[in-house]
Amino acid sequence: MAFRNDMTMMYVFHDALRRDLGRIVRVTARTDDDPKHILRTAAGWEMFKSYLHVHHSTEDELLWPPMRQVLPGDSAGAALLDAMEAEHAAIDPLLAAMDAALADRDAGPGRLGELADALATALCRHLDHEEKEGLLLVDATITAEQWQAFSAGGADQISADVSRFMPWVFEGAAPEVAASVLGLLPPPVQQAYRDQWQPGYADLNPWGRRGPDRPRP
Repeated sequence: MAFRNDMTMMYVFHDALRRDLGRIVRVTARTDDDPKHILRTAAGWEMFKSYLHVHHSTEDELLWPPMRQVLPGDSAGAALLDAMEAEHAAIDPLLAAMDAALADRDAGPGRLGELADALATALCRHLDHEEKEGLLLVDATITAEQWQAFSAGGADQISADVSRFMPWVFEGAAPEVAASVLGLLPPPVQQAYRDQWQPGYADLNPWGRRGPDRPRP
């Protein structure tokens, strides 16, 4: 699908969220270890929540408002934006409920598993909806300058954690996609990514020593 604006990072980010959702569902379905302990001690859970919040808040603050300014006569477009905002609003309570279950010593793994499944269903449905309909409307209404402002706003929010965010978002991405995006960055940043950020992320092992994708020894 051809877009006027470069949507590459939007798709890469969505895929990273789907990847971690799969991990969260697998963690909470485990019976060999306490899933509450795994998630409570996993940097990956905190990173997932943080980056998801940045993504949605940046859309809410820098993407939807300028779109609404040019959609007064487009009832279908306005309704789609309403749906995007409602889907965002439905996800935050699920994250809060997950955190509450993790903090509750008496909450059983079954409750955590149900919440993880609900989160995965809601977020994946939203990501699919945004990709199938939302991005088309974004591309049709947002100027190149507004898209750049949206991208810069997200980058600003993530800047303090860029050394973890960059290897996180590209984990599992197609090598040619990662190379094309990284190739746009200044050479010193590319070198830092290769020499420091990727090794540091591997050492961090954000989902734990025996994370959901690692076999038991």
